[in-house]
Amino acid sequence: MGNCLFNLRLSWLSNPGNAELLQRGLRGLEKESLRVDRKGYLSRWSHPEGLGSALTHPYLTTDYSEAMLEFVTPPSPTNSETVTFLSDLHAFVMQNMQCELLWAQSMPCLMPPELEIPVADYGTSNQGMLKTVYRNGLGHRYGKKMQAISGIHFNYSLPVEFWNPYIDREQSSQELKGFVSSQYMGLIRNYRRFAWLLIYLYGASPALSKSFLKRPNSVIEELDSTTWYGPFSTSLRMSGIGYRNKSQASLGISANSLDEYVSGLGAAVTTPNSKYKEIGVLVDGQHRQLNTNTLQIENEYYSSIRPKPLADKTNRPLLALKKSGVEYLEVRTLDLSMMDPVGVNERQLCFMEAFLIYCLLTESPPITPKEQAEIDMRDMLVAQEGRRKGLKLPRNGREVSFESWAMETLEPIRNIAAILDTGAEDYLKAVDSGISATKDPELTPSARILAHMMETGASFIDFTLECSKAHEQYFSDLPLNDKKQELFTQLTKVSLTEQQQLEKQTEQSFRDYLEDYFQ
Repeated sequence: MGNCLFNLRLSWLSNPGNAELLQRGLRGLEKESLRVDRKGYLSRWSHPEGLGSALTHPYLTTDYSEAMLEFVTPPSPTNSETVTFLSDLHAFVMQNMQCELLWAQSMPCLMPPELEIPVADYGTSNQGMLKTVYRNGLGHRYGKKMQAISGIHFNYSLPVEFWNPYIDREQSSQELKGFVSSQYMGLIRNYRRFAWLLIYLYGASPALSKSFLKRPNSVIEELDSTTWYGPFSTSLRMSGIGYRNKSQASLGISANSLDEYVSGLGAAVTTPNSKYKEIGVLVDGQHRQLNTNTLQIENEYYSSIRPKPLADKTNRPLLALKKSGVEYLEVRTLDLSMMDPVGVNERQLCFMEAFLIYCLLTESPPITPKEQAEIDMRDMLVAQEGRRKGLKLPRNGREVSFESWAMETLEPIRNIAAILDTGAEDYLKAVDSGISATKDPELTPSARILAHMMETGASFIDFTLECSKAHEQYFSDLPLNDKKQELFTQLTKVSLTEQQQLEKQTEQSFRDYLEDYFQ
């Protein structure tokens, strides 16, 4: 039934005129990168003033640490525009860094002791304090080192013009906003089901520094005196070492409907947690966390994909999602591609788009707790040993060959790529590359990284420094056109002024501000 429904929908899309409905969906990127010194140690310097205010700049901010830059691109209708804007941001950043590098890997650089990792500072306004205290809480709850892991998020929405014809094709009686949200939630469920394929194809963190993890576990071995590695690992970032932390494993937030998602996430951000109560909120005059709930705020939920609402400054994200429905998706599975100066390439984005449309068109029944357990196990297996020959994955209560299931999935994704491929972007080439890497694991990024390290004898730190310095040279040689130079320079000045104004206007106490915010 599932394949039959997919084929009917694909046939409809293949009709003249309907294929155009898929063109020019909006996409954007959020890319994290640690600032490091020339030897690979985490930077101790403040956010460069030449980059503006991390609180108010629309495109250049920080994530967990003061040393973790976050690059944000605006929504664009093509992958080329998206990657070009991200590249221009990098060129501007390199102009304003003081002899520092951007760490090319998802897994962290040479790390100081936990207490010395600087948490991001957003100033003295209540809005800034909220962001800083939230990050203090993350450090107390999960450890600061884990928060220094970097990734790249892909934001995507189908074209607005797609939905009215599609609701007619589906013969749905739902009003449009509810229909769109329900379709996106179905996509999310299928994304959860098939994310293991992305972890395999684009996992690029098979090794890490011993400064991040002192002792090995059953997955990793010693490569050299400073490096751990997983012989068959694709993404240690997506393994138990990284974001697959046990603290949130029991949340079980359902994606079976938007209402269930909002209800589950709402419970997590309002239910006190005895473990976090022990940390305290205000201790010796210092805010350790925003509250003692299971999640301080919605963003603390470490999901591989999130439904996102329209930007709404008057409501918290959860309320905005309930009010306006799902506007776009935030995909959070991708490691930084250390071979690419900006951490990602257009071919990856082409594959991601075709993959997401496949998840939309494929039948998506509710996920049971039993199926979710299989989903979690699949993701972990592929992250930890995805290149192991003969790997089998759990599927509907039995084990199936990784390669056969991957090829079964890639075939319909290729059919979608053929519809998307107008010649301007390489959708078919992107999927064909995935097919080749499925047949030959040595073509995956994780295998290529380990092969280089073993052939040259380079440690994790040495190889990442080599890539980071090569990226620095690339952006130093990249001309930034006058229009972009003027835009970024002006945004820097405006953002600094906006932060100063916010701080001058702050009259309400932070305690009262938090009460109003959570009310």
